[in-house]
Formats: sequence, C-alpha cells, structure tokens
Amino acid sequence: MKKIFTLVLVSALGGILTLGAYKLFMENNQMVVTNTNTPNFLPTSNTSAIFKTAENPDFTTAAENTVNAVVHVKNLAISEGQMTFEDFFLGRSPKRAMLGTGSGVIINKDGYIITNNHVIENASELSVTLNDNETYKAEVVGSDPKTDIALLKIDSDKDLPFVTFGDSDAAKVGEWVLAVGNPFNLTSTVTAGIISAKSRNIDPSGQHSFIQTDAAVNPGNSGGALVNTNGELIGINTAITSQTGSYIGYSFAVPSNIARKVVEDIMEYGNVQSGVLGIKGGTFNSESAKELGVDFSEGVYVGEVVKNSGAEKAGILPGDIIKRLDNLDISKFEDLSGYIRTKRPEDVVTVELLRDNEPKTIKVKLTKPDVFSVYFMKMELQDLSDQFKKENSIDHGVLVKDTQNKWLYSNLGIQPGYIITGINDTEINSIEDISKLKAKYGDDITDNIKRLAYINKYKQQKEVIFR
Repeated sequence: MKKIFTLVLVSALGGILTLGAYKLFMENNQMVVTNTNTPNFLPTSNTSAIFKTAENPDFTTAAENTVNAVVHVKNLAISEGQMTFEDFFLGRSPKRAMLGTGSGVIINKDGYIITNNHVIENASELSVTLNDNETYKAEVVGSDPKTDIALLKIDSDKDLPFVTFGDSDAAKVGEWVLAVGNPFNLTSTVTAGIISAKSRNIDPSGQHSFIQTDAAVNPGNSGGALVNTNGELIGINTAITSQTGSYIGYSFAVPSNIARKVVEDIMEYGNVQSGVLGIKGGTFNSESAKELGVDFSEGVYVGEVVKNSGAEKAGILPGDIIKRLDNLDISKFEDLSGYIRTKRPEDVVTVELLRDNEPKTIKVKLTKPDVFSVYFMKMELQDLSDQFKKENSIDHGVLVKDTQNKWLYSNLGIQPGYIITGINDTEINSIEDISKLKAKYGDDITDNIKRLAYINKYKQQKEVIFR
C-alpha cells in the first residue's frame, strides 16, 4: 500500500512539475512570438493609399469649360498650278486650290478667335466650325508672323462660349495641363500632360520662348488651347518636333501672356507694338562664369548695348549680367526675350543685374525698334556700337541686320552681318546719314547707285563702282 501511495505521489509531483514548466516556459514563449508578429504597418499603408487616390487630378471641369470654345479652322488658299504646254501657248496661268486646317480658340463672346499665323497664312477664304457643328465665315483681323499668332473674327447672333486668359508666367514645370484642339472637324479633342519646360526655343534665331508640354499634339491641333486645371488659357499650341510629322512626346505652345499682348495690340493699334530693351547677349553659362571668375551659371550676359536704345540711356553696360526683370527670374536669354515680348514701347522694366559681382537695379524705358534701325533698299540697317567699332578697328558704317534685297545679295553677296560704309559720294557714319539718303532718293536707289563701299563678313573692305 505504501509503495502504491509513493508511486501516486511521485506521479502527481511529476505532473505538477510538467504543468508548471509548460506554463512557465511554453505559454510565455508563445505570447512573446505572437506579440512580436503583430502587424503594425497596416494603418500607414491605408492612409497612403487614400492620400494617393485624392491626389489624382480631375480634368472634367477644365475640359467642360474649354471644348466648346475651341474651333476648327479651314483655310482655302489659291496657288499657282503646274503649267502645261497648252497653258504656255494660250497664255493661261493655272490655279489650284489648297486646303489647310487647324484649330482656334474663342477668347470673347463677340466671336474673336485666336489661332496660329501659319494656320491662316495665304488664305483666300476662311471658315470656322464650332463644337456644335455650326460653321461661319471668318475674317483676319491681324497677324504677327514673329510670334505665329493671328486674330480672326466671326459674326454670330448669339453670345459664344469663350476661354479666359491665365497667367503663363505663373505656370510651373510639372503642372498638369490640357491640350484642346479640333483637328479633324469632329468636335474638340482633349489630351492631358504636364508642363515639361518653360522658355524653350526651337528656332535658330533664338527669338521664341515656348511652353513645352508632353500633352499629345498632332498636325491640325495648331492654334488650339493649352489650359491649366482651372480651364484658364496659358498657351496656344503651335509646334511639335518630329521627323515623322506626328507627335513623339514633345509639343510647344506660345505663352498666353505673349499671345494676349499680340491680340490686344492688333485690336487697339492694328499692328503689334514691339518694345525693345536694346542689348545683344546670350545665356550665361558655367564656361563664361569661369572666365569671369564668378560662382553662378544663370543669367543673361550683356555682350553689347545697342546705340540709342533704352538700355544705353539707362546705363546698362557690356559685361553686365541680367538676373531679374521686374519680378521674373532670368536664367537664360529666352526668359528675357519672352518677357520683353509682353511689353510695349515706353513701358518701364526694372532690371536687376550684377556688375563686377555687385548687384545693381536699373529702370529701363523700352523703345521702338525703329529708334535704332532704318529700312532702306530693302535692308534693315542699324548703328554700330562704340564697342564693336573699337574691337574691329572700324570708325564708321552701319550694320546690315536683315535684308530682302536679292539684287545686292546676288551681285555682291551682301547679307546680314555686312557693314555699309559708303553709298555714292556719301560716307555712312550712322543711320542718320541713311535717313538723309532715303529722303533724297526714296526707299530704293538701286537704279541710281554709282558707288557702294562695304565690309564683308571676313572684315575685308570692298568698294564697287557701277557703270
């Protein structure tokens, strides 16, 4: 009996020890493992997902405010056709009709429409089709080939839907935009993208300052609207860069501030009023920064100040580095040229610049181009700066800035960059001498030229006597 009791007692003690060890070690370990593996990141992931959903842009309002104000523009042009033998013998001049299309944007309820100059160029007849398929005849109010902007007018018995102008200077890289056009006369088409860059130039002349976007724009969209998410017009779609002629990821728009100024000038003055700062220069880069011993690479370096310009009168000097115009940062020449295109003669701009690494602020009154240019013999002539004369050891002459004189070009090779130093018996010291000749002979004295002295692009002095 005693042995049985002892066996039961040992078994009970063994069970108690086993249970105690299980409670002490096994259950505690399981609780630690469970607590360690509890997922703590789910709420953060949910919040992130909700935030990203809210970030998705809504283009519906902007599209609704724009599509009905974008129109299809049809251009019928009559050009010279290919002459046949029959035409030659009968003295006929064959004509052929050419049809071009593009888009346009209604900018007020009275039917004024902005489009590209190249859309309506050489038009014999223009028609405009609205988004509701109504068609009207259109008249050209005016155009500006330099900015590629044109203004049309249609007459309607009702108030037309229109797009309001936005501030293209305030648009930011990375901002969502819509490109709206009517390329196929099928009602307006909307594409979306972002602003890829600002102040882009795709012209070797360096005169343009486009907004670049990745919103799809194809032929026929020219003259259409580039709008922000509020439906405000910030650009007129103008160009694409493509070897195939179709969209490949880049498109360009004339900024709305430039387009608006052009159409306002056309409506008020009948032509574009161009203000000129009066400098020649280029984008300031790291190479020129190293040469001048400065530690920045943005701005416009003033290489030359045009004689009699607002810049010269205000005291801007060669070597100055322009950093700001009014409240706009100037990183490159296209920033400067684009901003000046929004101004008129007599407007005053505040120029912030560096001179010998010291900041200066100068107010400049913009001038008309004809203050320091004169048109004579189908050439645009301009005074030489004192710096240019000194650097090239020239004491007189005027610069050929532009020429349409095919006779002088074909016979003497005279082209932009040449310098006219004498005409007949008159030594040319400035455009004032040209103005006196113009008063004496008229705009063109090609038939009356006896002697012409000039300096070619190789800096060689030439004189030609005509008999």
